Amino acid sequence: MKQKLIGWCQVAPIITLLFLSPVIAEVLFGSTYLTIISSLIIEIPFYGGAALLTRYLARHQHRGWVSILLLGVAFAIFVEFIVVQTSISPFIGSGSYNIYGRVLGVNWVYFLWAIGYESVWGVVLPIYLTELIFPSRREDLWFGKRGLSIIAIIFILGSVLSWYVWTQTVVPSTIGSVYQPPLVLIIFALAAIAVLVISALGPRPALRPAQGTTRVPPQPWLAGLLVFVLSLLWFGLVAFAYDVIPKIPATVPIILGLILAGTVLFLIKTLSMCTNWRDAHRFAIIFGGLAASMLAGFWASGIVLAIDFVGKIVFNVIAVILLILLAWKHFRR
Repeated sequence: MKQKLIGWCQVAPIITLLFLSPVIAEVLFGSTYLTIISSLIIEIPFYGGAALLTRYLARHQHRGWVSILLLGVAFAIFVEFIVVQTSISPFIGSGSYNIYGRVLGVNWVYFLWAIGYESVWGVVLPIYLTELIFPSRREDLWFGKRGLSIIAIIFILGSVLSWYVWTQTVVPSTIGSVYQPPLVLIIFALAAIAVLVISALGPRPALRPAQGTTRVPPQPWLAGLLVFVLSLLWFGLVAFAYDVIPKIPATVPIILGLILAGTVLFLIKTLSMCTNWRDAHRFAIIFGGLAASMLAGFWASGIVLAIDFVGKIVFNVIAVILLILLAWKHFRR
């Protein structure tokens, strides 16, 4: 019995992250709703495999959240240009070929939002939430080289299946043809991914250890509220991309989005260096980001049927209850 318990403790973080990544990115947001919940069969190896690979590579190289974010952005580019191809396809949901902010074959406003969403909500937040669930395993790699090979194979299979289902089945059934992306865009994406991976994991000059500041961070609830508001603003990019907001020059939301992203990165970097920055703050940031995603999903995810709307409410309520239970269990001491 004790041996079985030890075995479960070893694989529990792996299984948790494998499921958390697609659940957070797709189910809680609402892109994968109740009537197509079977899509998780493909999304688990795809999103979950990417999150597990990202965490392993970053932790193996003793890198922090910046490297995890860079790897997450690399994954997002892989999704948007090679697998799902939504950011380069002349089709976004509505079937219109007059896409807002489309220049040189790229849907820039949608692409900017997707880069942030798929890297943060698909990779970064699931990793740190899993590490909060299993605090004693936070510094562990969770698996070795053999496990790395297995996860890599799972991720590749998930990527191929996701590419086939979306680009060869879903999109053609809607627009009547298969979109063939220009080779130059694929090359651009692969080059960008390579640069990001090297930046995240490659050699770097020796730096002095980062010194914590004596600055007092805000209360955890205030940090979470700030992240919640900033995250809601990020989802405003979807409103531009889908013609919900009256059109203005596409450069405006792109510039505002870049400023917003820079502001969030600066705040997280500054606050996390405070000497008494602790798990309560990390949890509050995760909760704020997830709450914003769940709320924005009610209008941004494209849910139409009443049963899917009810299903999203149920999934979101369950998620909030579990997060509250995690907070009570983790911080009561």
